[in-house]
Amino acid sequence: MNDPIKNMQRCLDLAKLGEGHVAPNPMVGAVIVHNNKIIGEGFHQKYGGPHAEVNAINAVGDQSLLKEATLFVNLEPCAHFGKTPPCSDLIIQKGIPRVIIGTIDPFAKVAGLGIEKMKRAGIDVEVGILNDECLELNRRFFTFHQKKRPYLILKWAQTSDGFVDIDRSKAGFGQPTWITNEMARIAVHKQRASENAILIGTETALKDNPSLTLRDWYGIQPLRIVPDRNKRLPSSLKLFNNEAKTLLIANEDYIGKPGITLIECSTCENTISTLIKYLYDNDIQSLIVEGGPTMLQSFIDQDLWDEAHVYTGQVCFGTGVKAPVFNYSPVKFDRFYNSELRIFRNV
Repeated sequence: MNDPIKNMQRCLDLAKLGEGHVAPNPMVGAVIVHNNKIIGEGFHQKYGGPHAEVNAINAVGDQSLLKEATLFVNLEPCAHFGKTPPCSDLIIQKGIPRVIIGTIDPFAKVAGLGIEKMKRAGIDVEVGILNDECLELNRRFFTFHQKKRPYLILKWAQTSDGFVDIDRSKAGFGQPTWITNEMARIAVHKQRASENAILIGTETALKDNPSLTLRDWYGIQPLRIVPDRNKRLPSSLKLFNNEAKTLLIANEDYIGKPGITLIECSTCENTISTLIKYLYDNDIQSLIVEGGPTMLQSFIDQDLWDEAHVYTGQVCFGTGVKAPVFNYSPVKFDRFYNSELRIFRNV
């Protein structure tokens, strides 16, 4: 186990086990190697809990070996007091002589300070092993701190002839029409479990009455967000049940519903900008936009997106509501029997 690539990959594999449970912290895994053998490993399991380095150090049975060991970690050890003490201090205290880091932490209270502190203590520090893979794993965290906004994921399902819905403009709307299959629906719920919030439009809330909850996957329920500036949404909607938190974008004279958080937006010029600022100010690092084509197109036109997940079913509508205009090449494909998922990146 003297291969730094394999050891860092193990850190990444461990780190991913915390997905959906550690935000707004990053996903971090740590491995401790002595004489080419892993003697301890750990990952950040839950926000507010011990960090990966602490769990890895605590997993070492013979603590005296730490003074001859190498610590691998995919993200720079923290240098500040937050929910827990600085990991860089613990590494110094334990006398670990060498630390190999995947990439530097962009958070202002760390951002090289952990590395500097360890170097001053005489620790041999190396940075940059599997750097790109480390950035990819925590792309939400890096986007949040570097671009000062959440990581934005657009998601929609469309027919093979490019429609997202039948025409339901008449009174009564009609029932939502399934485009993809149950396997694709499970994949959508799995994706929700990895993100912090979901946004839909007023029309989608009225016509589909979605729950936006994790019914087919385990995890923390994402924050549900919907605009209602014209007071059109009845309190009977599933969005206003107690299964998950809901954020409502409405005017200041709105009479709030019990248990609903309100963003006052009576004078805001751009609802999307107001929402993104709110999410950033409240440490919400990722948002899935599941609205209709008008809302999705507004994010596309403002170049406010990082990923797009487009599900395509074999069904044809012939006519109806067209999918968003989206001229990008996919970076990844997946298939769920007769439904396809294409993932796009805005790079």
